[in-house]
Amino acid sequence: MPKTILLTAGGTGGHLFPAQALASELQRRGHVVELATDERADKYGSAFPARRTHIIASETLRGKNPVALAKTALSLLRGTLQARGLVKQLVPDVVVGFGGYPTFPPLFAARLTGTPSILHEANGVMGRANKMLAKGVTAIATSVPLKGLEKALAGKCVETGNPVRDAVAEVSGAPYPDLSEESRFGLLVFGGSQGARFFSDVMPEALALLPEALRSKLRLVQQCRPEDLARVGQAYADLKVDAELHSFFTDMPRRIADSHLVICRSGASSVSELTVIGRPSILVPLPHALDQDQMVNAEGLAAVGGAWPIRQQDLSPQRLADELARLMTAPETLKQAAAAALGAGKPDAVARLADLVEQVAAGTFVAKGDGA
Repeated sequence: MPKTILLTAGGTGGHLFPAQALASELQRRGHVVELATDERADKYGSAFPARRTHIIASETLRGKNPVALAKTALSLLRGTLQARGLVKQLVPDVVVGFGGYPTFPPLFAARLTGTPSILHEANGVMGRANKMLAKGVTAIATSVPLKGLEKALAGKCVETGNPVRDAVAEVSGAPYPDLSEESRFGLLVFGGSQGARFFSDVMPEALALLPEALRSKLRLVQQCRPEDLARVGQAYADLKVDAELHSFFTDMPRRIADSHLVICRSGASSVSELTVIGRPSILVPLPHALDQDQMVNAEGLAAVGGAWPIRQQDLSPQRLADELARLMTAPETLKQAAAAALGAGKPDAVARLADLVEQVAAGTFVAKGDGA
C-alpha cells in the first residue's frame, strides 16, 4: 500500500542530499513524499522530488546568551506549532528527519501527535539537535557505528549507511583512472557547496612549493568562493598550472570519479560519496566544530586506509606540498587507498533506509530494547 512520508531536513546540501536520495527511492516504490525544511532550502524546492515543499520556522542554537536562547526557543516553538498543523493536515505514516535544527519542529510534532518517526544520523557522532530528538523517535538510522552513543538508544539503531544522490550511484565503483608516468594527475579540491576560503589560500602556495616536474603534470579542478575565483585563477596562471575553477559544480560525482586524489572537508555527504565512488582523499575536518563530527568521520575513513586526515592548523603550504609530492609519486598507494575507500562504502544505503521507512510506516519495526 502506498504510504505518505514526510521528510524533514535542514537547508544545506549535507542534510538535503540524503533526503533527496531517499525521496527519489520512495517515489520509485510508489509512495507519496512531502518535504518540510527551512527558508534556506527554498531554492531547492522545485528540484527536490517531493509533492510539496513546506517551509517551517526554525533556529540554530548559538551560544548561551539569554536573549539569543529566548529567540531560538520562540522560533522553535513557532516552528513546532506549524509542524504540528502540517502533520495533522497530511497525516503521514512516518516522519523522517535528517538532522539539524530545522528537523526539530517536525520530529517533535510527530512525537506530540503519536506519529511514527525515524531520525537519520549521517555522522559518526550524534549532533546536538539529534541528541535532543533521539529518545522520542521510533528508530534511528545510522551511517556508521556511533561514537559515544547512550546504551538506552542502541536498540533503536539500524546501520543503513548515508544515502547518496542518484548521480553518485551512477558512478559507484567506477574504475580508478589510469595513472602512468605519461598521464596527467587529476586533483580535485572542494570545501562545501560554496567552496572554502582555506583551500583558496593554501593551495596556490602549496603548488608553488611543488617541484615543477610534478606541477606540470597536474590537472586541477577546484571549487572556490565567487570572490576568490579571480585571485586564485591568477595565481595558478602565474604557476602555469592547468586549473579549472568554479564556485559550484553541478557534476561533482563525475568530477570525483575522474580524480586520482581528492582534497576536501570531511562532512558526512562528502565522505559517503568518496566511499561509494571509491577515491582516496586528504581530509581536512572543519575546525572548531562543537561536536567534532568531521574529525570523527575522517578518522573512520582513515582507519580502513581510505584517507589521510590532516587538521587544518597542521596543514601548512609546505606540509601540503610534501603530501602531494609523496602521493603523486606513489600510484600503488593511491590505488590501494581507493580500493579501501570503496570497501567502506554502502552504495545500497538508500534501499536500506527505504526498507526501514516501510517497516516503521507499516508498524513492523521492533526496537531491540536496551541494545542487547
